[in-house]
Amino acid sequence: MSDQNPYEKLGVSEDASFDEIQEARNRLLEQHSGDGKVLETIEAAYDAILMERLRMRQEGKIKVPERIRFPELRVQSPTRESTIPREQSPAWLQRMLDKPTVADVLLPAIWYLGLSAISVFYRSQGDQVLQLTLVVGVGTSIFFLNRKEGKFGRAVLFTLASLITGLIAGGLIAGWILPQISFMTLTANQFSTVLTFVLMWLISSFLR
Repeated sequence: MSDQNPYEKLGVSEDASFDEIQEARNRLLEQHSGDGKVLETIEAAYDAILMERLRMRQEGKIKVPERIRFPELRVQSPTRESTIPREQSPAWLQRMLDKPTVADVLLPAIWYLGLSAISVFYRSQGDQVLQLTLVVGVGTSIFFLNRKEGKFGRAVLFTLASLITGLIAGGLIAGWILPQISFMTLTANQFSTVLTFVLMWLISSFLR
């Protein structure tokens, strides 16, 4: 290879395209991978050609593709942050929400499904059965919530909130929806109890 002309060192003509220069450089690097001195010569020739092409581009003589790497542009431009705002739930909500396992969802579901069935189908004892199932439901909710974080007071608070909300909302909804559904023979108290169990299941499964 000539010591004078960097184009001759890479084995390309002076009007070669950047792709041809790049391919020639890569080919020579592969051929002489074990010779450090030759590799330095190849890199020096390649950089010299790029510097010359850069100067010619600055003078408006040629147009260099933006993807070509120039020796002086070693530092990458900082990555631009996305202008699209990230949708993220509030921190307090993230602290409350849990990512339950299948067991964390199914076990409370089995309990509340059984309690709901008792509330609906055992009518002989009337409100006494509903009161008993609610007591068991409250204990179930406290147990599963306390098992996650070990915070008994928090578990009791969430359970009482779900109990009160479920009974009040159930009474209001039952008074509006039950008269319109002739095939449902549930009483308002039964409907409220079942709705409370659904709410307790959601809280004990998906809150921590």
